[in-house]
Amino acid sequence: MKYSIRNKALLAALTIGSAIVIGMNACKVPDSIAAKSGAQLWGENCNRCHNAPDPHTFSDDQWDAATEHMRQKALLTDMEITKIRIFLKTANK
Repeated sequence: MKYSIRNKALLAALTIGSAIVIGMNACKVPDSIAAKSGAQLWGENCNRCHNAPDPHTFSDDQWDAATEHMRQKALLTDMEITKIRIFLKTANK
């Protein structure tokens, strides 16, 4: 089957457009996570494997290091870890 240049261009544009839309939706944070506070995420994720320490236990710098380590270990999203960090740093004042 022969395709005209116009049809090939249209097919290419549709393919690229579809890939962009699929990619954007794949990166979207689920509403169930977006709606939760840092305190909720901290309680649900950190207490899942161990007793999470009191926010006053560590300084802001120590929480940065601890949460970065746990972000990778617990496979948390950037949004989740950001909300958790904000909660911990606010609560430890």
